[in-house]
Amino acid sequence: MTAADYNKSIDLYADQVYRFILGNLRDEERARDIVQDTFEKLWVRAPNVQYEKVKSYIFSTAYHTMIDVIRKEKRISFSEDTLVREPMHQEQYSDLNEVLHEALLRLPEVQRTVVLLRDYEGYSYEEIGEITGLTEAQVKVYIYRGRIFLKNYIGKLEAVI
Repeated sequence: MTAADYNKSIDLYADQVYRFILGNLRDEERARDIVQDTFEKLWVRAPNVQYEKVKSYIFSTAYHTMIDVIRKEKRISFSEDTLVREPMHQEQYSDLNEVLHEALLRLPEVQRTVVLLRDYEGYSYEEIGEITGLTEAQVKVYIYRGRIFLKNYIGKLEAVI
């Protein structure tokens, strides 16, 4: 392939390759980088590429470059996730009992009562209904809502311990 053929292939296929990569990655900067890398690889191998097969070469090179970029980013993010950070007192709070009691105090009275009766005292839904004067369905709803609030308030257990 000559330099003129190379320039013609850029004019013909650069936008198509860009749209193809952008459609897959949804990131304009990475798509531009991949297109640039693709045409750089074509320039290096231009003497060995026939002009009749340049479109196929460009798209397959762009696709493989995109896959390499995705794999590289996955490896980098995986290695960042596996780093173990030293626990710091500012980031973690170790008194779970205090956090739980504060969360319970923020619950509405009826939810706090049914959660405590169920989870601390071990009463059945029917017994809680008899104690509180609620139906069994109401007891289940209040317990569910209370537990959801506690879960959201406390957050992940790893952050508390």
